[in-house]
Amino acid sequence: QENVRQIVSRCNVAGVNVTGVVKGFNGIEELAEVMAKAGCYQLASSRIGQIKNLKSYGISQDMMLIRIPMHSEVEELVKFVDISLNSEISTIEKIDEEAGKQGKIHKIVLMIDLGDLREGIFDRNEAIETAEYIEKKMDNVILAGVGTNLGCYGSIRPDEKNLGILVDIAEEIEEKIGRELEIISGGATSSFTLILDGKLPEKINNLRIGEGIINAMDLDLFWGYDIGFLNQDVFIIKAEVIEVKDKPTYPIGEIFIDAFGNIPSYDDNGIRKRALLGIGKQDFAMIDKLIPFNKDIKIVGASSDHLIIDIQDSKEEIKVGDVLSFKILYPALLYSSGSSDVSLNII
Repeated sequence: QENVRQIVSRCNVAGVNVTGVVKGFNGIEELAEVMAKAGCYQLASSRIGQIKNLKSYGISQDMMLIRIPMHSEVEELVKFVDISLNSEISTIEKIDEEAGKQGKIHKIVLMIDLGDLREGIFDRNEAIETAEYIEKKMDNVILAGVGTNLGCYGSIRPDEKNLGILVDIAEEIEEKIGRELEIISGGATSSFTLILDGKLPEKINNLRIGEGIINAMDLDLFWGYDIGFLNQDVFIIKAEVIEVKDKPTYPIGEIFIDAFGNIPSYDDNGIRKRALLGIGKQDFAMIDKLIPFNKDIKIVGASSDHLIIDIQDSKEEIKVGDVLSFKILYPALLYSSGSSDVSLNII
Protein backbone atom coordinates (compact mmCIF):
# COMPACT_ATOMS: atom_id res chain seq x y z
CA GLN A 1 0.00 0.00 0.00
CA GLU A 2 2.80 2.42 0.88
CA ASN A 3 4.65 1.63 -2.35
CA VAL A 4 1.55 2.26 -4.46
CA ARG A 5 0.94 5.60 -2.76
CA GLN A 6 4.55 6.71 -3.10
CA ILE A 7 4.72 5.87 -6.80
CA VAL A 8 1.22 7.10 -7.67
CA SER A 9 1.81 10.45 -5.93
CA ARG A 10 5.03 11.05 -7.88
CA CYS A 11 3.41 10.02 -11.15
CA ASN A 12 0.33 12.16 -10.55
CA VAL A 13 2.49 15.25 -10.03
CA ALA A 14 3.88 14.57 -13.52
CA GLY A 15 0.36 14.20 -14.95
CA VAL A 16 0.67 10.42 -15.19
CA ASN A 17 -1.75 7.77 -13.93
CA VAL A 18 -0.53 4.33 -12.90
CA THR A 19 -1.79 1.02 -14.22
CA GLY A 20 -0.87 -1.49 -11.52
CA VAL A 21 0.47 -4.71 -13.02
CA VAL A 22 -0.46 -7.80 -11.00
CA LYS A 23 1.14 -10.55 -13.08
CA GLY A 24 4.40 -10.43 -11.09
CA PHE A 25 2.61 -12.04 -8.14
CA ASN A 26 0.27 -14.09 -10.34
CA GLY A 27 -2.76 -11.94 -9.60
CA ILE A 28 -3.19 -12.80 -5.90
CA GLU A 29 -6.59 -11.25 -5.25
CA GLU A 30 -5.99 -9.69 -1.82
CA LEU A 31 -2.85 -7.94 -3.05
CA ALA A 32 -4.47 -6.72 -6.26
CA GLU A 33 -7.23 -5.23 -4.12
CA VAL A 34 -4.62 -3.30 -2.12
CA MET A 35 -3.16 -1.91 -5.34
CA ALA A 36 -6.61 -0.84 -6.52
CA LYS A 37 -7.61 0.82 -3.26
CA ALA A 38 -4.24 2.55 -2.78
CA GLY A 39 -4.54 4.52 -6.00
CA CYS A 40 -3.84 2.52 -9.15
CA TYR A 41 -5.98 3.92 -11.97
CA GLN A 42 -6.37 0.49 -13.58
CA LEU A 43 -5.11 -3.03 -12.94
CA ALA A 44 -3.35 -5.09 -15.58
CA SER A 45 -2.14 -8.58 -16.29
CA SER A 46 -0.81 -10.56 -19.24
CA ARG A 47 -3.18 -13.44 -18.42
CA ILE A 48 -6.94 -13.27 -18.90
CA GLY A 49 -7.43 -15.93 -16.20
CA GLN A 50 -6.01 -13.59 -13.59
CA ILE A 51 -8.29 -10.78 -14.74
CA LYS A 52 -11.32 -13.08 -14.58
CA ASN A 53 -10.42 -13.96 -10.99
CA LEU A 54 -10.07 -10.32 -10.01
CA LYS A 55 -13.45 -9.48 -11.54
CA SER A 56 -15.04 -12.40 -9.67
CA TYR A 57 -13.34 -11.23 -6.49
CA GLY A 58 -15.23 -7.95 -6.83
CA ILE A 59 -12.54 -5.49 -7.91
CA SER A 60 -14.27 -2.77 -9.92
CA GLN A 61 -11.31 -1.00 -11.55
CA ASP A 62 -10.96 -1.28 -15.31
CA MET A 63 -8.77 -4.22 -16.30
CA MET A 64 -6.09 -4.07 -18.98
CA LEU A 65 -4.61 -7.05 -20.84
CA ILE A 66 -0.95 -6.24 -21.46
CA ARG A 67 -0.08 -9.20 -23.66
CA ILE A 68 -1.47 -8.93 -27.19
CA PRO A 69 -4.55 -11.17 -27.23
CA MET A 70 -4.58 -14.46 -29.13
CA HIS A 71 -7.36 -15.03 -31.65
CA SER A 72 -8.44 -18.02 -29.57
CA GLU A 73 -9.12 -15.85 -26.50
CA VAL A 74 -10.96 -12.93 -28.12
CA GLU A 75 -14.35 -14.04 -26.81
CA GLU A 76 -13.10 -14.08 -23.21
CA LEU A 77 -11.18 -10.86 -23.80
CA VAL A 78 -14.30 -8.95 -24.73
CA LYS A 79 -16.27 -10.53 -21.91
CA PHE A 80 -13.84 -9.84 -19.06
CA VAL A 81 -11.31 -7.21 -20.16
CA ASP A 82 -11.97 -3.49 -20.56
CA ILE A 83 -8.87 -2.46 -22.50
CA SER A 84 -6.09 -4.33 -24.30
CA LEU A 85 -2.76 -3.68 -25.97
CA ASN A 86 -2.78 -4.57 -29.67
CA SER A 87 -0.66 -4.38 -32.80
CA GLU A 88 -2.29 -6.76 -35.32
CA ILE A 89 -5.20 -5.44 -37.36
CA SER A 90 -6.59 -8.97 -37.91
CA THR A 91 -6.86 -9.38 -34.13
CA ILE A 92 -8.48 -5.97 -33.70
CA GLU A 93 -11.02 -6.86 -36.40
CA LYS A 94 -11.91 -10.03 -34.51
CA ILE A 95 -12.29 -8.01 -31.30
CA ASP A 96 -14.59 -5.56 -33.10
CA GLU A 97 -16.72 -8.42 -34.44
CA GLU A 98 -16.93 -10.17 -31.06
CA ALA A 99 -17.70 -6.93 -29.21
CA GLY A 100 -20.60 -6.43 -31.61
CA LYS A 101 -21.93 -9.89 -30.79
CA GLN A 102 -21.68 -9.21 -27.06
CA GLY A 103 -23.07 -5.68 -27.32
CA LYS A 104 -19.93 -4.17 -25.84
CA ILE A 105 -17.37 -1.50 -26.63
CA HIS A 106 -13.73 -2.54 -26.20
CA LYS A 107 -10.85 -0.09 -25.85
CA ILE A 108 -7.56 -0.58 -27.71
CA VAL A 109 -4.09 0.80 -27.00
CA LEU A 110 -2.13 0.54 -30.24
CA MET A 111 1.42 -0.56 -29.46
CA ILE A 112 4.40 1.10 -31.15
CA ASP A 113 7.80 -0.64 -31.30
CA LEU A 114 10.48 1.96 -30.58
CA GLY A 115 13.39 -0.45 -30.88
CA ASP A 116 13.03 -2.98 -28.07
CA LEU A 117 11.71 -5.41 -30.71
CA ARG A 118 9.02 -7.16 -28.74
CA GLU A 119 5.43 -6.18 -29.53
CA GLY A 120 4.30 -3.18 -31.51
CA ILE A 121 4.13 -1.71 -34.99
CA PHE A 122 7.65 -0.82 -36.12
CA ASP A 123 6.82 1.29 -39.18
CA ARG A 124 5.58 4.79 -38.32
CA ASN A 125 3.31 5.12 -41.37
CA GLU A 126 1.77 1.71 -40.69
CA ALA A 127 1.04 2.76 -37.11
CA ILE A 128 -0.73 5.93 -38.21
CA GLU A 129 -2.69 4.17 -40.96
CA THR A 130 -3.75 1.44 -38.51
CA ALA A 131 -4.94 4.06 -36.03
CA GLU A 132 -6.97 5.77 -38.74
CA TYR A 133 -8.48 2.45 -39.82
CA ILE A 134 -9.56 1.64 -36.25
CA GLU A 135 -11.05 5.11 -35.81
CA LYS A 136 -12.98 5.16 -39.07
CA LYS A 137 -13.91 1.53 -39.74
CA MET A 138 -14.55 -0.02 -36.32
CA ASP A 139 -17.96 0.20 -34.68
CA ASN A 140 -17.31 -1.66 -31.42
CA VAL A 141 -13.64 -0.86 -30.80
CA ILE A 142 -12.39 2.51 -29.58
CA LEU A 143 -8.83 3.66 -30.19
CA ALA A 144 -8.08 4.71 -26.61
CA GLY A 145 -4.47 5.52 -27.27
CA VAL A 146 -0.96 4.40 -28.10
CA GLY A 147 1.74 2.78 -26.01
CA THR A 148 5.14 1.20 -26.05
CA ASN A 149 7.27 -1.29 -24.19
CA LEU A 150 10.97 -0.82 -23.51
CA GLY A 151 13.49 -2.95 -21.65
CA CYS A 152 11.70 -6.29 -21.44
CA TYR A 153 13.29 -7.98 -24.46
CA GLY A 154 15.82 -5.74 -26.20
CA SER A 155 16.99 -4.15 -22.92
CA ILE A 156 16.51 -0.69 -24.43
CA ARG A 157 16.57 2.11 -21.86
CA PRO A 158 13.62 4.52 -21.97
CA ASP A 159 14.75 8.08 -22.58
CA GLU A 160 13.51 11.45 -23.78
CA LYS A 161 14.39 10.58 -27.38
CA ASN A 162 12.55 7.28 -27.84
CA LEU A 163 9.57 8.30 -25.74
CA GLY A 164 9.58 11.59 -27.62
CA ILE A 165 9.02 9.58 -30.81
CA LEU A 166 5.97 7.97 -29.17
CA VAL A 167 4.60 11.43 -28.40
CA ASP A 168 5.25 12.58 -31.99
CA ILE A 169 3.35 9.57 -33.37
CA ALA A 170 0.49 10.18 -30.91
CA GLU A 171 0.21 13.82 -31.99
CA GLU A 172 0.18 12.86 -35.66
CA ILE A 173 -2.57 10.31 -35.00
CA GLU A 174 -4.58 12.93 -33.09
CA GLU A 175 -4.30 15.29 -36.04
CA LYS A 176 -5.47 12.57 -38.45
CA ILE A 177 -8.48 11.49 -36.36
CA GLY A 178 -9.41 14.95 -35.11
CA ARG A 179 -9.44 14.28 -31.39
CA GLU A 180 -7.12 13.76 -28.43
CA LEU A 181 -6.13 10.26 -27.38
CA GLU A 182 -7.11 9.20 -23.88
CA ILE A 183 -3.94 7.20 -23.20
CA ILE A 184 -0.30 7.64 -24.14
CA SER A 185 1.39 4.83 -22.22
CA GLY A 186 5.13 5.29 -21.89
CA GLY A 187 6.15 1.88 -20.61
CA ALA A 188 6.75 0.18 -17.29
CA THR A 189 8.83 0.56 -14.11
CA SER A 190 11.93 1.42 -16.15
CA SER A 191 10.16 4.53 -17.48
CA PHE A 192 9.50 5.67 -13.90
CA THR A 193 13.18 6.69 -13.89
CA LEU A 194 12.27 9.59 -16.17
CA ILE A 195 9.74 10.80 -13.62
CA LEU A 196 12.40 10.62 -10.92
CA ASP A 197 14.70 12.64 -13.19
CA GLY A 198 11.97 15.08 -14.24
CA LYS A 199 12.51 14.18 -17.90
CA LEU A 200 9.37 12.30 -18.94
CA PRO A 201 7.91 13.85 -22.11
CA GLU A 202 4.97 15.97 -21.05
CA LYS A 203 2.24 14.34 -23.12
CA ILE A 204 2.79 10.83 -21.74
CA ASN A 205 0.03 10.22 -19.20
CA ASN A 206 0.24 6.52 -18.27
CA LEU A 207 2.80 4.01 -16.99
CA ARG A 208 2.21 0.30 -16.39
CA ILE A 209 4.06 -0.44 -13.15
CA GLY A 210 4.52 -3.79 -11.44
CA GLU A 211 8.06 -4.42 -10.18
CA GLY A 212 8.49 -0.92 -8.82
CA ILE A 213 5.54 -1.51 -6.51
CA ILE A 214 5.85 -5.17 -5.57
CA ASN A 215 9.63 -5.69 -5.40
CA ALA A 216 11.10 -2.18 -5.63
CA MET A 217 14.62 -3.46 -6.11
CA ASP A 218 15.47 -3.08 -9.81
CA LEU A 219 15.76 0.73 -9.68
CA ASP A 220 18.10 0.40 -6.71
CA LEU A 221 20.27 -2.57 -7.76
CA PHE A 222 20.44 -2.08 -11.53
CA TRP A 223 19.69 1.59 -12.14
CA GLY A 224 21.46 3.14 -9.15
CA TYR A 225 18.52 5.24 -7.94
CA ASP A 226 17.96 6.16 -4.31
CA ILE A 227 14.49 4.76 -3.67
CA GLY A 228 14.52 4.82 0.09
CA PHE A 229 10.89 5.93 -0.07
CA LEU A 230 9.92 2.40 -1.19
CA ASN A 231 9.70 -0.85 0.79
CA GLN A 232 11.71 -3.79 -0.53
CA ASP A 233 10.19 -6.44 1.73
CA VAL A 234 6.65 -6.57 0.38
CA PHE A 235 7.35 -10.22 -0.47
CA ILE A 236 9.62 -12.52 1.55
CA ILE A 237 10.29 -16.14 0.71
CA LYS A 238 11.08 -18.51 3.57
CA ALA A 239 12.62 -21.97 3.33
CA GLU A 240 13.33 -24.65 5.93
CA VAL A 241 16.77 -26.11 6.58
CA ILE A 242 16.77 -29.89 5.97
CA GLU A 243 20.50 -30.67 6.31
CA VAL A 244 23.57 -29.08 7.91
CA LYS A 245 26.98 -30.65 7.14
CA ASP A 246 30.65 -29.82 6.74
CA LYS A 247 31.50 -30.65 3.11
CA PRO A 248 34.13 -29.96 0.44
CA THR A 249 33.39 -26.99 -1.81
CA TYR A 250 34.69 -28.71 -4.95
CA PRO A 251 32.83 -31.77 -6.31
CA ILE A 252 34.73 -35.07 -6.24
CA GLY A 253 35.01 -37.05 -9.47
CA GLU A 254 34.73 -36.20 -13.18
CA ILE A 255 32.62 -33.06 -13.67
CA PHE A 256 30.04 -33.57 -16.42
CA ILE A 257 26.61 -31.83 -16.45
CA ASP A 258 24.10 -30.84 -13.80
CA ALA A 259 20.37 -31.65 -13.69
CA PHE A 260 19.64 -28.88 -16.22
CA GLY A 261 22.26 -29.91 -18.78
CA ASN A 262 24.73 -27.17 -17.78
CA ILE A 263 28.44 -27.50 -16.96
CA PRO A 264 28.92 -25.28 -13.89
CA SER A 265 32.21 -24.00 -12.53
CA TYR A 266 33.21 -24.41 -8.88
CA ASP A 267 35.68 -22.70 -6.54
CA ASP A 268 37.72 -24.87 -4.20
CA ASN A 269 37.53 -23.21 -0.77
CA GLY A 270 38.20 -26.34 1.26
CA ILE A 271 35.79 -27.79 3.79
CA ARG A 272 32.97 -25.47 4.82
CA LYS A 273 29.69 -25.73 6.68
CA ARG A 274 26.70 -25.88 4.38
CA ALA A 275 22.94 -25.92 4.80
CA LEU A 276 20.51 -27.58 2.44
CA LEU A 277 17.06 -25.97 2.16
CA GLY A 278 13.81 -27.54 1.01
CA ILE A 279 13.21 -25.28 -1.99
CA GLY A 280 14.71 -25.27 -5.47
CA LYS A 281 14.78 -23.89 -9.00
CA GLN A 282 11.31 -25.27 -9.67
CA ASP A 283 10.08 -22.73 -7.12
CA PHE A 284 12.21 -19.66 -7.90
CA ALA A 285 14.11 -20.43 -11.15
CA MET A 286 17.27 -18.37 -10.55
CA ILE A 287 19.47 -18.34 -7.44
CA ASP A 288 20.80 -14.85 -8.15
CA LYS A 289 17.27 -13.48 -7.67
CA LEU A 290 17.23 -14.38 -3.96
CA ILE A 291 18.87 -12.12 -1.36
CA PRO A 292 19.40 -13.64 2.14
CA PHE A 293 18.36 -11.48 5.09
CA ASN A 294 21.34 -12.96 6.96
CA LYS A 295 24.22 -11.12 5.31
CA ASP A 296 26.75 -13.66 6.62
CA ILE A 297 25.44 -16.54 4.52
CA LYS A 298 25.96 -17.11 0.82
CA ILE A 299 23.92 -18.94 -1.79
CA VAL A 300 26.15 -21.56 -3.40
CA GLY A 301 23.84 -23.27 -5.86
CA ALA A 302 20.59 -25.12 -6.39
CA SER A 303 18.98 -28.08 -8.07
CA SER A 304 15.29 -28.56 -8.88
CA ASP A 305 14.25 -29.04 -5.26
CA HIS A 306 17.23 -27.99 -3.12
CA LEU A 307 18.97 -24.71 -2.31
CA ILE A 308 22.56 -24.93 -1.05
CA ILE A 309 23.79 -22.25 1.37
CA ASP A 310 27.28 -21.61 2.76
CA ILE A 311 26.73 -20.86 6.48
CA GLN A 312 30.35 -21.09 7.67
CA ASP A 313 30.57 -17.38 8.54
CA SER A 314 27.09 -16.99 10.01
CA LYS A 315 27.12 -15.36 13.44
CA GLU A 316 23.77 -17.01 14.09
CA GLU A 317 23.71 -20.76 14.63
CA ILE A 318 21.78 -22.46 11.84
CA LYS A 319 20.40 -25.93 12.45
CA VAL A 320 18.02 -28.41 10.86
CA GLY A 321 14.45 -27.20 11.19
CA ASP A 322 15.36 -23.50 11.13
CA VAL A 323 13.67 -21.24 8.60
CA LEU A 324 15.77 -18.79 6.56
CA SER A 325 14.29 -15.70 4.91
CA PHE A 326 15.13 -14.08 1.58
CA LYS A 327 14.14 -10.97 -0.29
CA ILE A 328 13.10 -11.86 -3.82
CA LEU A 329 13.62 -10.05 -7.08
CA TYR A 330 10.92 -9.96 -9.73
CA PRO A 331 11.77 -13.16 -11.67
CA ALA A 332 11.87 -15.26 -8.49
CA LEU A 333 8.55 -13.79 -7.34
CA LEU A 334 6.99 -14.58 -10.72
CA TYR A 335 7.88 -18.26 -10.29
CA SER A 336 7.35 -18.69 -6.55
CA SER A 337 3.94 -16.99 -6.46
CA GLY A 338 2.81 -19.31 -9.24
CA SER A 339 4.06 -22.50 -7.61
CA SER A 340 1.46 -24.69 -5.94
CA ASP A 341 4.22 -26.05 -3.71
CA VAL A 342 5.04 -22.64 -2.21
CA SER A 343 2.43 -21.89 0.43
CA LEU A 344 1.20 -18.33 0.76
CA ASN A 345 0.86 -16.38 3.99
CA ILE A 346 -0.74 -12.94 3.64
CA ILE A 347 -0.02 -10.78 6.68
